[in-house]
Amino acid sequence: MYSPSRALLLLALPTALSAQSTLRVCADPNNLPFSNNKGQGFENKLASLVARDLGLRVEYTWWAQRRGFVRNTLKEKSCDVIMGVPAHMDMVLTTEPYYRSTYVFVSRRDRGLGINSFDDPKLKSLKIGVQLIGDDYTNTPPAHALARRGLVSNIVGFSVYGDYSKPNPPARIVDAVARGDVDVAVVWGPLAGYFASREGKPLRITPVTPAKEGVLPFTFAMAMGVRKGDTAFKRQLDGVIANRRASIDSLLDAFGVPRVASPVAAR
Repeated sequence: MYSPSRALLLLALPTALSAQSTLRVCADPNNLPFSNNKGQGFENKLASLVARDLGLRVEYTWWAQRRGFVRNTLKEKSCDVIMGVPAHMDMVLTTEPYYRSTYVFVSRRDRGLGINSFDDPKLKSLKIGVQLIGDDYTNTPPAHALARRGLVSNIVGFSVYGDYSKPNPPARIVDAVARGDVDVAVVWGPLAGYFASREGKPLRITPVTPAKEGVLPFTFAMAMGVRKGDTAFKRQLDGVIANRRASIDSLLDAFGVPRVASPVAAR
């Protein structure tokens, strides 16, 4: 049946999409809780929600999400949207944020550590798992914070990329806490919330406080990213985010994603 509202929606779609029937998504095939090639991540579910609202079907370009990801996917025009990027990321045009999460401390409940700050004196005698991008111990906010306090020798590094030959490589840092290989870990919230609930040992997740240390933030707003210049497409995605806020929040809840208020909203 003819639908005037559907017709108006299609007229408003960016040129790149109006000529096709697919929402072309750039995604990592082995990166839960965000995405995998079985469609099990929350970014997979979000892509399906967006596609339904735009009257499209989802089509993926798979690429490991590490250095070169944007260059080899979005910039090569093999796909049109990345479902999860830091808001205002320089390499892309970002939508309005659809969630803000935080780094968290992860520890075993039976340890009773109760750590929520990098200034907790207990950290001086503990093995601390930290996500690293390189090998210099200074490339993520928690690594910076620990280095400032002279705790580099306490750090046990876990690559954010992990062993890609195994399922869910980012989960290793949470596994290490459950096994007792490290006493506590500082983990990006969505990873911690999802994997902690799947461990055999009960784990405690506590947001890092304060949320910012000078210019060093521990919370980040997350958005969708499109190619610079795709402003019409960005506006369409903003519309879906605004109209589907409750559904998106429910999806994030289902995956255990911890959220925090934005600094502006908190004032």
